[in-house]
Amino acid sequence: MQRHMFFAKIHRATITQADLDYVGSITIDADLLDAAGILPHEKVDIYNITNGNRIATYTIPGPRGSGIIGTNGAAAHLVSTGDMVIICAYGWCSEDEARAVNPTVVFVDDANRITEIRRGVTEGPAT
Repeated sequence: MQRHMFFAKIHRATITQADLDYVGSITIDADLLDAAGILPHEKVDIYNITNGNRIATYTIPGPRGSGIIGTNGAAAHLVSTGDMVIICAYGWCSEDEARAVNPTVVFVDDANRITEIRRGVTEGPAT
């Protein structure tokens, strides 16, 4: 059996731009993608803390150190500039692999700068 497991998230990021005219996806600062272990073009779920919307899309790397988190295309109708979001990635793995999953959580400040990276801890506030 294959299990669909949570493996990474960027927690409480702030949307810096929303572009309705773009084809689709979410643009994320490449440093944040690397820190979380999320690849360019990987499927992610976006949980909008501000308004409760949830969507699935794929990532596009943005300029390193820019702090950009930008929704593109249809996603910009559901996630707007200034909204706070959680961006999560999941992966398929075997039963044995699932029991050893060690998720990465990247905490950011209001400018989407990394404040902490935790591995294996998925709950609780950043300290």
